[in-house]
Amino acid sequence: MFSHVVIFWTNPANPNATEELITGAEKYLRPIPGIRLFHAGRMVTSPRPVVEQSYQVALNITFDTKEAQDVYQVHPLHLEFVEKVFKPNCAKAVIYDFE
Repeated sequence: MFSHVVIFWTNPANPNATEELITGAEKYLRPIPGIRLFHAGRMVTSPRPVVEQSYQVALNITFDTKEAQDVYQVHPLHLEFVEKVFKPNCAKAVIYDFE
């Protein structure tokens, strides 16, 4: 199993950036073949100080193999998401990939 986790900090100049990221992920990323599990959502507040709470959106995608994730990275829908959704709505992103 291969996990691809992306943490997004939205562009503060766009008050709709959180919703646009989640909607865009659903539209462009969810349909890409090879995805086993897909979840995009808003940060949830927590009283626990160990929980990171400075971001706005997270994406968690699981693939059967790293090779499936490699195919996802160059898929036309992923590239379209980067251009049409990620770039206009994000100030920063951190990615965690692990097996």
